[in-house]
Parts: sequence; structure tokens; C-alpha cells
Amino acid sequence: MEKMRAVMIAVGVIVLGASSVQADGDPDKGKKVFARCSACHATTEQNKVGPGLLNVVGRPAGSIAGYNYSAALKGSGLTWDEPTLDAFLKAPAALVKGTRMSASIPKDQDRADVISYLKTLAAQ
Repeated sequence: MEKMRAVMIAVGVIVLGASSVQADGDPDKGKKVFARCSACHATTEQNKVGPGLLNVVGRPAGSIAGYNYSAALKGSGLTWDEPTLDAFLKAPAALVKGTRMSASIPKDQDRADVISYLKTLAAQ
């Protein structure tokens, strides 16, 4: 019983630690990191190699009309919230097997910063 309690506490600490990284994202730094992403993604509704990312946070994955998503992403059932974006940006194919996105952001803080920046991309 004590072992199980210790495991549950450890899991809680890990989850809370991951959440705090996301909460500490800096949108200005995220904009700089996002420059690497801009070859494929626009910060507007414009589709490039990848779909436009205006209003991406909170949007169902694979839902922009006019963009040719992979069947895997369209059928994923995901919504782009902070934890989902974090997992996808860390390892796209690990979250959605069959996605065409191959680029990743390996550093935790860089992902938190990019997600914070993406949250600023809302139609005004």
C-alpha cells in the first residue's frame, strides 16, 4: 500500500512538473523558435506545406477546410490543447502514427514557448 502511494505521488509530481513548464511559456521566445516552423506553417489562415495556425489552440485536429490532411490526423479525434500540442510537437509520429509532420521540437522549454506563442494567434 505504501509503495502504491509513493508511485502515485511520484506520478503527480511528474504531471505537475510538466504542466508548470507549459504554464511558463514565453510567447516572445516562442515566436523566435516558431521561425523554424514558418517554412511550412503560416500564422494566418494561409495553408502552406502545413495548415495555417490561426486559432489553432482549441481547434480539432485535421479540421481546416481546403487543407489535405493525412488520414491519420483527420481520424485522430484530437483537439489542439496545450498537452496535445506538447506531445505532438515533441514527437508527431509517436502521437499520430501516419502523420506527415516530421519536424519536432525536442526541448521542453522551446515547446512551452511555442505553445504560448500559438495561443496568441487568435483572430482579433
